[in-house]
Amino acid sequence: MAEGLLRAIYGYRYEAYSAGVSATSVNPYAVQAMKEIGIDISSQYSKTPKEFQNLIFDMAVTVCDRAKVSCPICSTNLEIPTEYPRARGVIHKSFEDPAAVVGSEEEKLKVFRQVRDEIKDWIFQVFEK
Repeated sequence: MAEGLLRAIYGYRYEAYSAGVSATSVNPYAVQAMKEIGIDISSQYSKTPKEFQNLIFDMAVTVCDRAKVSCPICSTNLEIPTEYPRARGVIHKSFEDPAAVVGSEEEKLKVFRQVRDEIKDWIFQVFEK
């Protein structure tokens, strides 16, 4: 959701890419929550580090604690493997992981909407500069 929001809000200023230790598809609840505000993220996916090998990003951004800990680019506790990209800076903001929520379909979607809105507000605060 963060990649889709940043692209929609500040795509003229920033290039955003979602990456993870392993490639994953986008959660259907995230797709639905974003579609409700007119942003289609259905074709997005989390890329692997090898897709960005030898690149140096201006900024690596993590939006959940799990990502901060598992991302060698962002964690000070891990040595960065040579096949990983690098980043000149790191920004971390911890949002609730909506995919971890247990409940009914509507309860899950409610949390995805809430986190979507929190990320959107945060993006306006941090990336407007």
